[in-house]
Amino acid sequence: MRETRALQGDTVDLICYRHYGYTDGVTEVVLEANPGLAKHGPVLPMGTRVHLPEVAAQPTKTSVQLWD
Repeated sequence: MRETRALQGDTVDLICYRHYGYTDGVTEVVLEANPGLAKHGPVLPMGTRVHLPEVAAQPTKTSVQLWD
């Protein structure tokens, strides 16, 4: 399990996006791996340790083209 520290203005979903490249379903996993992290509110205090567990790769999504 990797660990990072929150930068100024970081939120859990921003940290997830920066580390994993997506947030869908990952933010919840990170919150579960870090009990009490949500008590800080939406913006984490700078320097807060955040454990980043291994997660499955994001499923590929098909894109739809609306116009030619």
